[in-house]
Amino acid sequence: MIHLEAARTDAGQRLDSFLHARLPEYSRSRLQEWIQSGRVRVDGAPQKRSYQLRGSERIQVEPAEPAPLRATPEALPLEILYEDAAVIAVNKPAGMVVHAGAGVHSGTLVNALLHRFRNLSGVGGELRPGIVHRLDRFTSGVILVARTDAAHRDLASQFASRGVEKFYLALVHGRVKADRGRIETPIARHPTHRTRMTSRLERGRAALTEYHVFRRFDKFTLLEVRIGTGRTHQIRVHLSSLHHPVVGDKLYGAPASPLGRYFLHAQRITFASPATSERITVTAPLPDELQQYLDALA
Repeated sequence: MIHLEAARTDAGQRLDSFLHARLPEYSRSRLQEWIQSGRVRVDGAPQKRSYQLRGSERIQVEPAEPAPLRATPEALPLEILYEDAAVIAVNKPAGMVVHAGAGVHSGTLVNALLHRFRNLSGVGGELRPGIVHRLDRFTSGVILVARTDAAHRDLASQFASRGVEKFYLALVHGRVKADRGRIETPIARHPTHRTRMTSRLERGRAALTEYHVFRRFDKFTLLEVRIGTGRTHQIRVHLSSLHHPVVGDKLYGAPASPLGRYFLHAQRITFASPATSERITVTAPLPDELQQYLDALA
């Protein structure tokens, strides 16, 4: 147990900033995990990481062992849409994280894959076996997984050369005027809100998003979206830049929604199998909660 005491000069400082200054041997993200899990107590009570110190508190920190640097198998449900000797296509549910990261060390797609298949490509490292590309946590739909290192390199090359075609369904707020559109503004990390990306800066990584109207509703538009690049939050950022945020995506300006997720689904993907060179298209059905939402709008 680590015992600290806040001085008057610490008044107004955030709890996580205070801990990072006093305990530089630990990363900020690790300290924030301890705060979130209740391992940090201020005057005997857990507090949020944004708690502002008054300058007289006694703080107890109970360090935890770091998470293992190797993903472990877990018996989790897994819907396989396609598989051959080189690649597996999985229908990822909304809410499942693809691989371990800050604050998430279990219950991921990788954990489920290791339990089902054991041996996957190691090109991405021991925390991301088989993972060639990703989907955001609350995006559902088809994702490709490499079984071998050779397959991983082949698929990565296809993604880099835009040989992989990825199509999504996105329900957005408002009536999109044009039947078709193309967005090419670069995407960068937001300078102040580090959990967000932005397309409003002149700098950033090149990004290409194309869309066409699939169905119109009174106050919403269902779009089929094709992306030529795979930037973080790309579809969400680009559609929000048109003032048509994805339904349920509060991070990018949408109002609260009863969905409990945002309406973005990776519907289908087309690629050349590294095992056979055959061109394969895999489709993931629309999840029940999204179909029911559309039915209610209709």
